[in-house]
Amino acid sequence: MMRKSIALTLVVAFTFGSIAAVTAQEKKEWIDPAEAAKVLDYQIQGEYVGDFIEDGEKTKIGLQIIALGSGKFRAVSFTGGLPGTGWKRGDKTEAVEGALNDRGQVVFKLEDDEGTAIATIKDGKLIAAEGDKLIAKLEKVNRQSETIGMKPPKGATVLFDGTAKSAENWTRGQIVLGNLLRHDVESKAKFQDHSLHLEFRTPFMPFARGQGRGNSGMYVHGRYECQILDSFGLEGKNNECGGIYSIAEPIVNMALPPLVWQTYDVDFTAARYDDAGKKIKNARITIKHNGVVIHDDLELTHGTPGKLPEGPEPGILYLQGHGNPVVFRNVWVLGK
Repeated sequence: MMRKSIALTLVVAFTFGSIAAVTAQEKKEWIDPAEAAKVLDYQIQGEYVGDFIEDGEKTKIGLQIIALGSGKFRAVSFTGGLPGTGWKRGDKTEAVEGALNDRGQVVFKLEDDEGTAIATIKDGKLIAAEGDKLIAKLEKVNRQSETIGMKPPKGATVLFDGTAKSAENWTRGQIVLGNLLRHDVESKAKFQDHSLHLEFRTPFMPFARGQGRGNSGMYVHGRYECQILDSFGLEGKNNECGGIYSIAEPIVNMALPPLVWQTYDVDFTAARYDDAGKKIKNARITIKHNGVVIHDDLELTHGTPGKLPEGPEPGILYLQGHGNPVVFRNVWVLGK
């Protein structure tokens, strides 16, 4: 393992100046950011960006720390910066597991012949050094989608705006947490070619893994699922956030940490059928996840399982229920 490829290739201890919190132990999920903020695991996780320094040369890196429950963590480094802002699929990335020790430090261990580095987080800054030698300096960042809060244009169909009235636009529409839309709903309105904007938030479920961690889905036209999942720090497969099941992986995994609001912005062209009902042209889709293109005019060769079969009829928007408390807001559609 090359030292230059990652700032955390040694023994890394994260120390916190004032932690009046507990590790995630008994409770398994959080849906309120204010409550989750009291949990040490939630405080530690997040994104950091800065420079790795070797022989006087600086290399930009991004770091994602993922909480795994009971004081366990996974750190993933990205040479060039964070996904979508410097790092792209195929660039260097490395991962290491770590855990909280009895001194209140999170320690990540990897084999390295060059010594021991200690990284300390304080006031949102991560400083790593070998003795008196500075080897990395990063700052915690709280990224936000550039399309958060996007207002519906003239002529758009507003499916949900936080009001009780807009919840009636959905079969099984239910408001939770004051003004958010619960998962497992389908629009009463149907659409053909259209643009779509929605905002979603996955829960903080540090003990869960894989498909059990903040799982939902956005079924465009009721037929093509773009996965919603807490995929923060994962590879970006077609069954992870932004993936289209059995069709395509996202160009880049743009998943932000759980309990951070995220966006999907979609441009969809429905499949075409002849008078006999035979498909003569596949559907196509472009999707931005948190403002970054993850599918670019992608051809949808077939439908994905779980809702409607392919067909010439207009389709619904289905926000999948999968047993996890995913919530939505600011959902609108503009026909083309």
